[in-house]
Amino acid sequence: MTHTEERKPIVAGVDPDPARRTALAWAADEAHRRRLPLLLVLAQNVPTPGYRPTGGRPSWEKWNAELHATGDRALREAVAFVESRHPQVPVSGLLAEGHPAWVLREHAQDATEVVLGSWHLSAAQELFSSAAVALPLISHAPCPVVVVPEWEHITTQQSPHFVVGVDGSPQSAAAVDFALEEAALRGAALRALYVWHPPRLGVLDEDAAVQECRRLLSETVTVRTAAHPKVELHQEVVRGHPVQVLTKASENALGLVVGTRGHGGFTGMLLGSVSQGVLHHARCPVITVPYTRDQ
Repeated sequence: MTHTEERKPIVAGVDPDPARRTALAWAADEAHRRRLPLLLVLAQNVPTPGYRPTGGRPSWEKWNAELHATGDRALREAVAFVESRHPQVPVSGLLAEGHPAWVLREHAQDATEVVLGSWHLSAAQELFSSAAVALPLISHAPCPVVVVPEWEHITTQQSPHFVVGVDGSPQSAAAVDFALEEAALRGAALRALYVWHPPRLGVLDEDAAVQECRRLLSETVTVRTAAHPKVELHQEVVRGHPVQVLTKASENALGLVVGTRGHGGFTGMLLGSVSQGVLHHARCPVITVPYTRDQ
């Protein structure tokens, strides 16, 4: 990794609600561990049709000034929160105009990772609306995206660990690399899961199919552990539906890591309804890692 890459900031989307600080705390802690600067981005949309604030509809200039004043105040509070949590972390704030997904996607081009809260996905129908932020960001961001649930996440096991989904693809290999790095930074273990979902028509030799899953899992994971030999590794092939298995595995995990194709699509562990299910139901932060051909 070059010096330039090491100094790419962690970008965090700021929620204007001061009561929602879970994702911001996660981003601040991550910047502290990686010794990286933190850029806080608050994206503000233009007025929606029919917008009528208290006291009547003001001029565009007045609305814009009030919007910026509110945004500036929210950013100052967010910066102060990070400074109080980790005084050593270089932190800056940016107020931007535009849809949050588009703004964060632009800043993801030069980021180590992007962090945002999962309150955007709190309603099932929002996953399919123009208001969704996480899914369009994940499908296009060239860096890992961390979606942090905006409720308190408590691990109950004494051994902290991450979970990574593996399917033998290059995308899941990139996810394993990042998961090992995260586990090493936190002194945590890594649980690598290959979820085997039997086809509806069944298979002629189920034992052989499971053995093939174990082979792919081992080939993907074992070869990548040399860079982080101190990480305690557990490999498992689990039968079931990926959403159900990964959701259950996420209950006591520090994070769930999955791979994406990037540049507009999902593959493997994040295919169609699986992607939406994991983001909506996981009980810990979900980290999606894009794969590029140069990897």
